[in-house]
Amino acid sequence: MVKEKETKTKKPAVKKVAKPKKEAVIEAPKVEAPKEEIVKNIPEVSAEDRVLTDADFEPKDKKNKRYYEAVGRRKTSIARVRLLTIKPFEEDEGKITVNDKSYKVYFPTMELQQIAEASLRRLKSLNRFEVVAHIKGGGVHSQAEALRHGIARVLVDFNIDFRKKLKKVGYLKRDPRAKERRKYGLKKARRAPQWAKR
Repeated sequence: MVKEKETKTKKPAVKKVAKPKKEAVIEAPKVEAPKEEIVKNIPEVSAEDRVLTDADFEPKDKKNKRYYEAVGRRKTSIARVRLLTIKPFEEDEGKITVNDKSYKVYFPTMELQQIAEASLRRLKSLNRFEVVAHIKGGGVHSQAEALRHGIARVLVDFNIDFRKKLKKVGYLKRDPRAKERRKYGLKKARRAPQWAKR
């Protein structure tokens, strides 16, 4: 008897895939937040340089909070004006505050004071309103005209009937005139160097 050879079927070889090695996670060193240093020598900001907030425009009298607001301009001056109604008084001087000063102090000459109060005087209501204004930019004269423009605009917001009188005098128009810039090759805006024939 011939013994049958036992045939063993070979299983297909399965390649073993190497498992990826776990990479070591490097943690960044912890940086501590800088401790707040107490600054002792903080320079005080002057009243002129500080940024104006709405609190600066709040009326001193807490009972009378209603106001009207407008902006007046002239050259590079900008006047932010607020108008408050008050009980009429008998003085011939208006209650106008400019940059936390009386307008008589802020505008030293009589001419500038008359320009500043012109809108109210035109309506004969200098003693019926209180005006609080903050002005920046330009010179004193253009600031006075910017204030006049701002007061005229805010009066029209208060009562539209005032428009006719103020427009007739020209207080509602923003005066756009400004110095023309100097051009290259010229001495001034238009003045050329003198031409010589020989």
